[in-house]
Amino acid sequence: MTKQQQWWEKLLLKLAASIIFYTIIPLPYLNGLDFRGVASLASFIGLIIGGILGLVDTGMDYLGMPVLTRSALVVSVWIGITGGLHLDGAMDTADGLAVGDPDRRLEVMADSATGAFGAMAAIALVILKIAALTDIAESRWLLLMAACGWGRWGQQLAIARYPYLKPTGKGAFHKQAIRSYKDLLPGLLLLFGLSGLLWLIDKQQLFLTLAMIVVGSAIATLTGAWFNHKLGGHTGDTYGAVVEWTEALFLCVLTAF
Repeated sequence: MTKQQQWWEKLLLKLAASIIFYTIIPLPYLNGLDFRGVASLASFIGLIIGGILGLVDTGMDYLGMPVLTRSALVVSVWIGITGGLHLDGAMDTADGLAVGDPDRRLEVMADSATGAFGAMAAIALVILKIAALTDIAESRWLLLMAACGWGRWGQQLAIARYPYLKPTGKGAFHKQAIRSYKDLLPGLLLLFGLSGLLWLIDKQQLFLTLAMIVVGSAIATLTGAWFNHKLGGHTGDTYGAVVEWTEALFLCVLTAF
């Protein structure tokens, strides 16, 4: 086997591991999967998830389903396809941040029981996504892909930029995949290219194209920074919270454009 073939095999195995880790998409059994590098492909996995959601949305639109019902079903599939992985992290993070004593926040976040603030956070996220999608009439498939992509790029940025608070936590191994800002460039270029696709399809959408880039990168950066400010670093739960809040806020802001 040549070096090029070995490189492609490793890439495909890493892609398969990333799909298995971040989604419930069924794949055949594969030998040699290494989950330590899955975070490096998180943005690409986001585009895959968004693409699937876009296909589901387009299919329901073709059947004549009303936009509100369609949006609610898309968000339900959104939660289902990820197995609630990131939403669970957002809920645990909300419970932790609700504690007045900063020294107890990580302990509360580690508790598997969901508190009132976690439930409220989940409800808020679901409502925001459904409401925003209902107000978006055009290019929904592309905006879904962008939302999922920027959410996971925000996670990658948090991994690269901020300390991990629990050395044996469930997200600690992500630090091995993203060691510097250079590891953020592939995902960033993918998202720039996705936004440029909108402009290629419709030359009159240059303003929306630029808005997608500016809004996506700003929200992805600020959500990670906010959680770091509150906790002094990140955990696997806050990585999920970054994904969820970036997705929801991105869609909400884009309704203005």
